[in-house]
Amino acid sequence: MVVREDPRGCILAVWLQPRASKNEVLGVHGEALRIRLTAPPVHGRANKALSFFLGELLGVVPAAVEILSGRTGRRKTVLIRGLGLQEARERLKLTDW
Repeated sequence: MVVREDPRGCILAVWLQPRASKNEVLGVHGEALRIRLTAPPVHGRANKALSFFLGELLGVVPAAVEILSGRTGRRKTVLIRGLGLQEARERLKLTDW
């Protein structure tokens, strides 16, 4: 499941492609939200860029975005604090997951 509810907010499964030509959401990749970012995957830059990108996209501060697992891989589990499941679905505009 791409997004699920959590007592702290909602949890997103993310498939990240660093070093892309632009920052964008491509849709669903398997059971994860596929995201491209321009940041390189070194020294935590892609993770930091992901926090800022998701914060802007979902209307939360970057500090509300926490990577729970997958810090060094493409597949990540991300907690969005204070954002409900329905709100996340609406803001991502992906209703078929």
